[in-house]
Amino acid sequence: YKVKNEVPGSSFHIPCPSERAGKSDGYCGRILRAQGTRKEGYNEFRLRVEGDPEKYQPGSTYRVTLYASSPAYFRGFTLIALREGREGDKEEDYAGNFQIIDEEDTQFMINCPPAVTESTPRRRTRIHVFWTAPPSSSGCVTLKASIVQKRIIYFQDEGSLTKRMCEKESLYGETTEKPLLDCCACGTAKYRVTFHGNWSEKVHPKDYPRRANHWSAIIGASHSKNYVLWEYGGYASEGIKKVAELGSPVSMEEEIRQKGDDVLTVIKMKAQWPAWQPLNVRAAPSAEFSVDRTRHLMSFLTMLGPSPDWNVGLSAEDLCTKECGWAQRVVQDMIPWDAGTDNGVTYEVNDLLKIPSGEDPPLTSLDHPQSPFYDPEGGAITPVARVVVERIARKGEQCNVVPDNVDDIVADIAQEEKEEDDTPETCIYSNWSPWSACSSATCDKGKRMRQRMLKAQLDLSVPCPHTQDFEPCMGPGCSDEEGSTCTMSEWITWSPCSMSCGMGLRSRERYVKQFPDDGSVCTLPTEENEKCIVNEECTPNSCLVTEWGEWDSCSATCGLGMKRRERMVKMPPPDGSICGAEVLEVEKCMMPECHTIPCMLSPWSDWSDCSVTCGKGMRTRQRVLKSPVELGECTEDLEQVEKCMLPECPTDCMVSEWTEWSECNKSCGKGHMIRTRMVKLEPQFGGDLCPETVQRKKCKIRKCNRGGGQGQVNSDEKKRRKEAREKRRSKQGGRQGEETTSTMRPWSNWTDCTKLCGGGIQERLMTAKRRLKSAQLPSCKDRKEIRACNVHPC
Repeated sequence: YKVKNEVPGSSFHIPCPSERAGKSDGYCGRILRAQGTRKEGYNEFRLRVEGDPEKYQPGSTYRVTLYASSPAYFRGFTLIALREGREGDKEEDYAGNFQIIDEEDTQFMINCPPAVTESTPRRRTRIHVFWTAPPSSSGCVTLKASIVQKRIIYFQDEGSLTKRMCEKESLYGETTEKPLLDCCACGTAKYRVTFHGNWSEKVHPKDYPRRANHWSAIIGASHSKNYVLWEYGGYASEGIKKVAELGSPVSMEEEIRQKGDDVLTVIKMKAQWPAWQPLNVRAAPSAEFSVDRTRHLMSFLTMLGPSPDWNVGLSAEDLCTKECGWAQRVVQDMIPWDAGTDNGVTYEVNDLLKIPSGEDPPLTSLDHPQSPFYDPEGGAITPVARVVVERIARKGEQCNVVPDNVDDIVADIAQEEKEEDDTPETCIYSNWSPWSACSSATCDKGKRMRQRMLKAQLDLSVPCPHTQDFEPCMGPGCSDEEGSTCTMSEWITWSPCSMSCGMGLRSRERYVKQFPDDGSVCTLPTEENEKCIVNEECTPNSCLVTEWGEWDSCSATCGLGMKRRERMVKMPPPDGSICGAEVLEVEKCMMPECHTIPCMLSPWSDWSDCSVTCGKGMRTRQRVLKSPVELGECTEDLEQVEKCMLPECPTDCMVSEWTEWSECNKSCGKGHMIRTRMVKLEPQFGGDLCPETVQRKKCKIRKCNRGGGQGQVNSDEKKRRKEAREKRRSKQGGRQGEETTSTMRPWSNWTDCTKLCGGGIQERLMTAKRRLKSAQLPSCKDRKEIRACNVHPC
């Protein structure tokens, strides 16, 4: 049957009890007492561990190769791994576990389960197996092989068929190699994970996809031991399949969020197009996450694209230490893994070599000759990425048995101080600008400033703090505080050697994570170069080159400089390899001594007032040249200019032009007309308030006629008619008075406004119900009223 293993390789065979009959013979004693003609010191056969490590990482998996140099071959073999100083007669004498790669070629030995042997005896020149190193504190281990060639058995205690490795010491504190069943740490911890992609044409030149190379969006989580986001050698879920094949994190994020309390933080980082850029062009992506006692594992995954289904990531990285604390720092170099959901051995071509298994095996340098990582010698794959997990804060009462060092305590206090912010919630600010340079260029005390902008004040009754901040400082290199030092990233993996044969150069980079707080320049190197030797026995002169050309002129006109000369390759090596001969030479050159003009300068003056009283402006400071003009021109700056920010300037209310006057609201007699204007900009930051937006004025079109149209009748006639009317009224009595006063209808409803905004007009009418022929009173005339409406700005 198969038993699941916690490391790549996924499974191995455990013999049944009946298969263990050989224990009576000293457990695996038959292997150590092999019969037949035995030869020592035979070097045509070799045992190799991928990468040729001198030390092993506990719990890590390595590819082990047993091969014969042409034209030699072997028919059978035996491979074992013993703890140093053990004889192999007890089960506990054996170290680590082997995993079978090809069952048609290799199998576990029936009478000695820890040993690997051939499946069938036949001619072969090479076999491969995986070996998982034992847990920590296992000491040194020796891998031994025996070779069977007809009746001759080659077996060595030292030499090419023996490989001795000792345990690698942890560099970054005691994180658990495997997830702890129960974490004993207290409180919570906050971490920052940074992904440094190192997959580039320079480091991995074979078939590198220049156009579409990228890292997909990174997806992961901090989680409990009850949830397996993904695992080495495990089966791929639908979410993993979408990440590995398409680079899409959507399905996997849905799977993570469905786990409820088993997940504490979802980890997300943006995709990177192209896959690699210098650190001074694009910062490495990072994300922050938290862990606690129950959710102390961290996993993430990203696709290397284009590829069939290759990905890199961390699986169940435990950040809880055995001392009941939280790991300070974890660094892992990463090689790609095959998700097992698709087929293909190259970046962009799918080769249907086998049916996808859905398992996650690691890629190796011996998978397929067309693979971009193929190495016929079986060397280790150069890492494509490095991930750095750093603790940035802890919260709550901590209970680790081992006391923190001073650096840990200071870092946590600084983080707590940083998180305190007394800014009212009703004041919305921009982020603080970086600190300006110190006003003192010497070790005299000066000051420096930073600024922020008040974007909005939601409650005018709550005052907002200042927008400028000052603190004391001294010139560069004068501070004894820790803030005057640079914080650097870890070195990125060394690049490949510049030569494929003989001596060359390799380089590595790092970047400045935090510049000194005192404003000084960071002088620590960000790049390192060193010599490297590749295959000392190769013959770089197997290619033909021209004679050296003439030396170029010195790069300097005075003092120390460099000069170079070149030659060309006339004929490359016949095997198609890169010519190892040097085609460029560089050496130093010395020119006459440079005569520089010393500049004697006064200290910088204080900064001038800002050029504006509000908003953005400029300010300056000066210094004076003290050295005599006769010594020559001084090229140092005598004036510096920088931006300054004061509180926002008041903005007055802005209104549009007046509209035309409306019609008079009366058809006769006294009335009024109106006009309007709209608000174009409301006042801000204490600006002038808005003026009136509606104005009225009196109007009189004509005098109303009270005599029924007989304006030219003389006064006697008017008097006579008036007397006649009064007679008739007196005869008709009160009934006629009622009829006269009830002839008008009530006011109509106001009409719709002529405009939706910006000032319009409404009107309403009053009309007569019945007009008596004998009644010519003004109350019988139709009336009209006009008013302004919708005066708000559009």
